Amino acid sequence: MQVLNLHTNMDLTAWDSKDQELSSKNIDCVWNGFTINGREDKYTWTEAYMNNDQIVLVNANSGITTLADLAGKKVCVQKDSSGLAALTDNPGLTDTFDQLVQVDSYLNAVMELEAGAVDAVVMDEIVAYYQYDAASGKFAILDEAVSSEEYGVGFLLGNTELRDKVQKALEEMASDGTLAKISNEWFGEDITTIGK
Repeated sequence: MQVLNLHTNMDLTAWDSKDQELSSKNIDCVWNGFTINGREDKYTWTEAYMNNDQIVLVNANSGITTLADLAGKKVCVQKDSSGLAALTDNPGLTDTFDQLVQVDSYLNAVMELEAGAVDAVVMDEIVAYYQYDAASGKFAILDEAVSSEEYGVGFLLGNTELRDKVQKALEEMASDGTLAKISNEWFGEDITTIGK
């Protein structure tokens, strides 16, 4: 089984090509940072394995502390992402931006932020905290989330056979404590949701 791993989006597969990769059977599933919400009928899903928020990452010295402070700012988001969907669903916020910039990866979005080309990045909470921790004081994360969602493993629509195998493995890992152990190792707490 090949898996498209996009935890930090630093891989070589562009996120906006995931559907083509699935339909051509170059990959069997999309995992790790794949949001179920709004895509329920487009893929065959496992049960959600964790919750996630779409949050805003800014430079620490930006003076931006609330979503309202994004008015008149250049905001960056990854193409075809849950962050973009959250902003599209919230025109009351998005219409206040000076510009909404779409890039092909979170890595490029963060580079744009670091370079001062944009004022903020809307992105997955897990990825944002990874960038935040790695940059030691360079970035800040707003307290207000843009949206909340659930992560799951997505398969080509109708591929219940493979989905069932992965779901069973996830349930076994939850039951024997493996999911909690992995979560604690990477995030300092158990943020998984399967079996809870």
